[in-house]
Amino acid sequence: MLLEDYRNERLKKLEEIRARGIDPYPSKCFRNAKISEVVNHFEEKKGQEVTIAGRIVAIRSFGKLVFLKVRDYTAEVQIFMKADDEPKEGLFGAKDVRLLDIGDFIEVTGTVDKSQTGEISVFSNYVKLLTKTLRPLPDVFTNKEERYRRRYVDMNANPEVRERLVRRSKFWQATRDFMNKHGFVEVNVPVLEHTTGGADATPFVTHMNALDEDFYLRISHELPLKRLLGGGFEKVYDIGPRFRNEGIDDEHLPEHIAFEAYAAYENYEDGMKFYEEMIKYVAMETWGTLKFKVNGFDIDLDCEWPRVKYADLLREKFNVDVFNPNREQLIQILKDNGVESNFDMTTPHLIDHVWKLIRKTSAGPYWVIEEPLSLSPLAKKSADNQLVTERFHPVIAGTEMGNGFSELNDPLDQLERFKEQQAARDAGDEEAQMLDMDFVEMLEYGMPPACGWGNSERNFWLLEGVSGREAVPFPIIRQGE
Repeated sequence: MLLEDYRNERLKKLEEIRARGIDPYPSKCFRNAKISEVVNHFEEKKGQEVTIAGRIVAIRSFGKLVFLKVRDYTAEVQIFMKADDEPKEGLFGAKDVRLLDIGDFIEVTGTVDKSQTGEISVFSNYVKLLTKTLRPLPDVFTNKEERYRRRYVDMNANPEVRERLVRRSKFWQATRDFMNKHGFVEVNVPVLEHTTGGADATPFVTHMNALDEDFYLRISHELPLKRLLGGGFEKVYDIGPRFRNEGIDDEHLPEHIAFEAYAAYENYEDGMKFYEEMIKYVAMETWGTLKFKVNGFDIDLDCEWPRVKYADLLREKFNVDVFNPNREQLIQILKDNGVESNFDMTTPHLIDHVWKLIRKTSAGPYWVIEEPLSLSPLAKKSADNQLVTERFHPVIAGTEMGNGFSELNDPLDQLERFKEQQAARDAGDEEAQMLDMDFVEMLEYGMPPACGWGNSERNFWLLEGVSGREAVPFPIIRQGE
């Protein structure tokens, strides 16, 4: 039977329902109990009358007896119906069940008890239709393209998808709770920016009609949040979307939720202690464990994470000197390891790609520290080595789970680094950062020493053990025909 045939059959039922004077889409529902309350507190609810509501997920008819399974957000329960000769206006009895279909939403008022087989049930001879559905839900829904395109169907056919989104909500709520408990203030900063920065990424461009000007969609929360430090805030953070016009893979989505935080009078040493504690807290609140199996790695977050210098890792693995890099050596390493590219990127980007080869084979957890100055245009130089920065990344299961550093607050140093980045951008590097003179001006007014940190929902995807598109409610895909 084709979908069109099913739909036509339901349209006929809809017509008959309306002919009876019944509204198939009423606005008022009188639910006074969730199904989980009936199921989980049966002894308390037994013999009581309740009104529940939900979607029909099964229909069985045996002569004058009808059994429905109804599911709401919390649980599902059996509805026991027995044919009654007295019709009730606006309601459906056992004789009228033929007008109902799996997928319809109904309201049921009845008595809580157990059936002869011992199943918890709501006994009622009548139900009220809340929503008549015109398309049947599939029993099996596995095609990825279709699942992503019709996520509302996916969540009904595959309830684990909805459960994952609940954990995603817990992940961000735990992040907020941790930050708020430690004196941070959440401040939402703009998405539209005249000059965007804070990361190496290609921005999206949009146009504002009211001002007749182009704007960028932010690629990072960083520069506006640091302006707040210059304005007198001491602990600030924001959680919200950011946009990077890049490829789509298991670790990257052009639109995703990210978190950034900045604390005045702290440095990267303080940050490593604080955010190690935060990651552990969020993991426990979200999954109830610190032990994970991800990407073939057995991960245990319940330890003190080692600290490893960036330059040491590249020297030990590939004999690369990040302070005097050899482009040909870097390109050859990438070719030998199956990296496909035209390799016309800048030397710092080549170094970063070699680092990613190391990262992908690392179980962790550990902190990578002291990233070279050329790769960190917004981080403060190390007092012990002017060639490196006070920057830190946690590496877990082959992925960088965040990025933090002692913030650069020397306006003249920042201006020079911005100029270097702008020169690279002018030379064709679309991911290089823009010269932001307003930010430099803010630094000239003064910003206290601070530690900054950012992580995206990639952390959730990683510990959940799924790709980015599996872990968001409505993943971006090519528009269907």
